[in-house]
Amino acid sequence: MILQQISILNYKNIQQTDLHLSPKINYFLGKNAMGKTNLLDAVYYLSFCKSHTNVVDTHNIAHNEEFCLLQATYCFGDRQEQFLCSIRRKQKKQFKREKKDYERLSDHIGVLPLVMVSPADTELIAGSSEGRRRFMDMILSQFDKPYLQALLRYNKALQQRNALLKADTLADDSLMDIWEEQMWNEGRIIHMRRKQFIEEFTPLFDAYYRQIASTDAEDIRFSHQSQLNTGVDLLTLLRQSRAKDRILGYTTVGVHKDDLLMNLGDYAIKRVGSQGQNKTFVIAMKLAQFDLMAQCGHTKPILLLDDIFDKLDALRVEQIIRIVSQDKFGQIFITDTNRKHLDDIILQTNSPFHLYQVEGGAIELLS
Repeated sequence: MILQQISILNYKNIQQTDLHLSPKINYFLGKNAMGKTNLLDAVYYLSFCKSHTNVVDTHNIAHNEEFCLLQATYCFGDRQEQFLCSIRRKQKKQFKREKKDYERLSDHIGVLPLVMVSPADTELIAGSSEGRRRFMDMILSQFDKPYLQALLRYNKALQQRNALLKADTLADDSLMDIWEEQMWNEGRIIHMRRKQFIEEFTPLFDAYYRQIASTDAEDIRFSHQSQLNTGVDLLTLLRQSRAKDRILGYTTVGVHKDDLLMNLGDYAIKRVGSQGQNKTFVIAMKLAQFDLMAQCGHTKPILLLDDIFDKLDALRVEQIIRIVSQDKFGQIFITDTNRKHLDDIILQTNSPFHLYQVEGGAIELLS
């Protein structure tokens, strides 16, 4: 899959641009806060129907404008498809494929697979379990439709149970039973698939981490923390916790409490990892994500690398450049403040590239 052309209007600080892109490397050079990340975010939005950074859609509209528009042409071999996204203030956003609206936006997830690596990824280590669950869910949802549907149904049932728990009047037990049974049914699928994911993901991650760090000495491990690992089924746990949950007003048990534990030796990496180790860790995670999605999905994902070389020593930068220069990676978008990294990549590959200068939201093709 190749993003052949993208038109952007009023998206964050990008007032208007129309880019015809390289099928391999697209390098966006410029100082910080000039709009490089916003360009990548527009590409991200076309894949996920949401921004990588802004929760509220209208926050993506440029100041003093009423709407923003993203239009793109993607190539799948010999076939081309057009996608359009329009966001207007006080209106529902539009998302179209070949001029047709989606019945459900969830139907679009996985159509345009994408992996983004950014400085914000360190939150996977330092942040809450919610971000790590989202990481697993985002990967699996792009190529495993049964998982995505199970997740959507589970979350709906969870919302309904929480609403009953918060209600002023005590909910009928039979109504509570309905939502708990649905959480149990969907939760089993989610729990099993997450465990399987970690088994598939770990060796891919391990190979990348060791290559970037240039060492076999560090013992890096993942594990799946879940209340369902005890062997007690979720339906039993939900009914046992019902009285307590009514007092608290929310559901305290279930796969929405899962976590992906990350250890360096016997300790959590967020406690003992250096800055270089943490950044190496998350970059290896994202590259492993790419491999898994390329193996399991219908097409090779686009890879977005946003300012990933900052705060890494020269050896790690060299290893990352060597990795992303491999033929197995398809179309790549890279943002940077340093032209040297592009030159190093070009030296290692004969692939075509476009170099863009980004300044004040304006994007100019240099070569």
